[in-house]
Amino acid sequence: MFIGHFALGLAAKRAAPRLSLAALFAAAQLADMMWPVLLLAGLEEVRILPGINGITPLEFVSYPYSHSLVLLVVWGVAFGWFARRHDPRAFVIITALVVSHWVLDFITHRPDMPLYPGGPKFGLGLWFSLIGTVAVEVPMFLAGVWIYLQTTRSKDRTGMAAISILLALLLVIYASNVISQAPPPSPTAVALVSLIGACLITAWAGWADRHREVVPS
Repeated sequence: MFIGHFALGLAAKRAAPRLSLAALFAAAQLADMMWPVLLLAGLEEVRILPGINGITPLEFVSYPYSHSLVLLVVWGVAFGWFARRHDPRAFVIITALVVSHWVLDFITHRPDMPLYPGGPKFGLGLWFSLIGTVAVEVPMFLAGVWIYLQTTRSKDRTGMAAISILLALLLVIYASNVISQAPPPSPTAVALVSLIGACLITAWAGWADRHREVVPS
């Protein structure tokens, strides 16, 4: 899942209004931010295998440290503990977002999501259905966008432009991934593009969020 993770980050702004959208995005996609680093370090493994499912040509051979449920709970608790000083609800929200990554990937992936390092793997395989994947992810993303826009308002012109560009960019990336099935040149290229993209999106989200304010309830 791609925009589904960001959908939860956007929606979580209502539950933790003091937290930056950058922190919420980082929590929701923490597994995917750790994964390329561990891949480059040789601690996790992915293979390029076109046709393995309907959405991605990647076979996730091993990612026990970034994507196992047990360790995501550990990373979530650590991230939540660090973020709690910014919002009393941050610990619960951040931890839940980090762990939600496993839940959403469990729904979309083939059975490659580990319960714990070396443990059994699970996955419902929604990605095998292109139509089903789009039917789940797009409404989910639009709901997250609606909640975020109802929760915040622009403080200036930048606040509207920055968030609009960010949301449009996420949809364009998602559409290009769904439409184009061209395999990437190498696992290293996948890792570098994933890491740089995740960092840029997170940084942009924080910048856009700084130009917006929470609507008084």
